[in-house]
Parts: sequence; structure tokens; C-alpha cells
Amino acid sequence: MELKRIIFTVTNDLNYDQRMIRICTSMQEAGYDVLLVGREKKNSKPLIKKSFHQHRMKLFFEKGKLFYIEYNLRLFFFLLTHQFDIVCGIDLDSIIPCLWISKLKRKPCVYDAHELFTETPEVERRKSIQNFWKRVEKNAVKRMTKGICVSGGLANYFKTNYEKDFLVVRNFPVHEIAARLQTVLSSASISKNILYQGTLNEGRGLEALIHAMKSVDAKLILAGEGDLSNQLRLLVKELNLENKVEFKGFIFPDELKSLTRQAYIGINLLESRSKNYYHSLANKFFDYTEAGIPSLNINFPEYEKLNKEFEVAVLIYDLHSEKIAESLNSLLNNEQLYNRLKQNCLIAREQWNWDLEKEKLITAFKEIN
Repeated sequence: MELKRIIFTVTNDLNYDQRMIRICTSMQEAGYDVLLVGREKKNSKPLIKKSFHQHRMKLFFEKGKLFYIEYNLRLFFFLLTHQFDIVCGIDLDSIIPCLWISKLKRKPCVYDAHELFTETPEVERRKSIQNFWKRVEKNAVKRMTKGICVSGGLANYFKTNYEKDFLVVRNFPVHEIAARLQTVLSSASISKNILYQGTLNEGRGLEALIHAMKSVDAKLILAGEGDLSNQLRLLVKELNLENKVEFKGFIFPDELKSLTRQAYIGINLLESRSKNYYHSLANKFFDYTEAGIPSLNINFPEYEKLNKEFEVAVLIYDLHSEKIAESLNSLLNNEQLYNRLKQNCLIAREQWNWDLEKEKLITAFKEIN
């Protein structure tokens, strides 16, 4: 019997998308023929072989309006010329060709919202661009076969605005033996490094975090790149913090997991002015917990709710550098607090893991005729 083919579409480099690697691996293991389609940048590293099929489209443009136009045109013709049984557009920036071709071929289209794209800082500040994507969002939710999202906040948004139910599939990591083995080490034997993993973009409190490091006796490691990469490097140089802040750049997921397990504190700070961030539920929050390290997080609803379930983090209400420094120093110097949070991480990760969460996703796709 021929396997059902699912094509997932994203606008990023496939090597670093941990959520999509988890999703595609799980769906392949569940008996589907999976193809993940993304893009290849000029500085992209060779594609890492996975259990599922992958394809990266080469584009002339890498950002801005021309990038989105070219990407969507290329994806349109790719989907037109490739067979599939289900197509799943990840976020709004890849959904338009999925909707068009699914209608043309009379195939199901799933919309998987990893963020509230219309409220990202890059979109929200340009009203004409935001209005365009809001129309795309309305059309996508109206025409989709099924909707999936990463948090209860996003599900509530879609229910309130469009009266559509979205299945919540959270960004839980795969529970690995290596993570368990790491926790047998005494925290005293681990360097007290502070780790931020993720995109270096605006709205993530990175400037305030770097300023805070002037008053923190530890090393900050930034694992990722983004729009603020050059600006943040200049800031570190201006503040003479080169010996306290290290830029790792993009790191492959397996290397990132190892780096996270060696860290002492994880960072997940977001500005409240973005509705997208306010309703977010970042991969990194669970990655830190899986690694057994307490984290410093912004006190948004999703994180507050999870921290009430298992206290694994210190939550702060604003992103002033003084408050960030105070909270980091508390975690670094208050051994009783740190050990309590660390033990809670070890308990929480038994429940916050992908092996349990993926069953909801598999069931959802099986329900699609």
C-alpha cells in the first residue's frame, strides 16, 4: 500500500528548525511519506540527512518583499508539480501557495501557526504590510482543513477572531537519555554560563540583557543569529564586555542540545508590546527544562501557567537591565532557589516531552480524509 504523502512548507533553513524536525520525524515514523520544503541561503551549510525527505529552494532574494514574492512563486510551482495527499503550511508566510494548490488539486490543507505572524514586530509596525497579512490570515483560517498552533493563547486568538478551533501542540522536546545522564553531575562542576538560544531579533530583550551583564559575574553565550547580530556585537564592544559575552552563531540542533546541558541558566525574555510574543510559547523554554537548567523568563500568561504547574523558572515583569541583573544574580548566588528550580525541571521534563505530545498531532492527521 502506498504511503500518504504530507508536504510541510517553511521559509527557513531546514537544518536549524527543531520543531519541524520533530514533527516530520514523528509523522514519518507514524507511517506517512513526509517531505519538508524550505529555502537555501547563500551561507547555508549542507543539508543534514534525516529520516524524512527534504528539499531547499534556491532563491535570488533573501529578505524583504521580493523574497516573499519569489519564495511563494517558487513554492506554488513546486507544489503544482509534486504529488501530495496533504499539504501543511507553517505560518502565514508559506500558506498562500498551499491554499491555492490544495484547492486546485482538491487536497486537504493544514495551517500550522507557530506564531501570530500578523503581530510580529517586523510586520506590526508597517500597517499596510500588516493589513495584507491579516487578509491572508483570514483567508487561511476560513479555507483550511485543520488548524494547529503552539499555545493556548494562539488558540484563543483564532477562536475569538474567527470562531475556529485550533489544536494546541506544544513545543516539547524529545526526552533523551543524554539529558538524564547530564543531571547526575553536580551543578558545581558546571561552569556558570548563561545561555540564550534563538534568533537575535528585536523584541527579545537582548540589548537589556547585554547591559545587565555589566553587573553579573558570569559569561553570556548567544547561540543564534538574526537582524540584530551586528548591532549586538557592536554593543558588546562598546561596553567592553568581549570577555563576558560570546556569540556562537547558528548551531546545529544536536550541538545546541549539548551546549544547553552545559549551561547554568537559560534566557527567554520578550517585550510585551508584541502580541505575538505575548501569546508565544517558545521552544527554548522547554529545551532549558529538558536540559535540567532553571531559566529566566518574562511573565507572560503561557509561562506563568506552566510555572505554576512546575516552578522551573524565575519570572520577571519588565526588561530593565537592573531587574535582569538582579534576577540573574539571585539564580547564580542563591543555591537553595537554584536547586529547587533544578529539581522541578527534572520532574517537569517527564511530562513536558514530545513522546507524549506527538500523539495529538498524529491523531489530528489521521482524522483528515
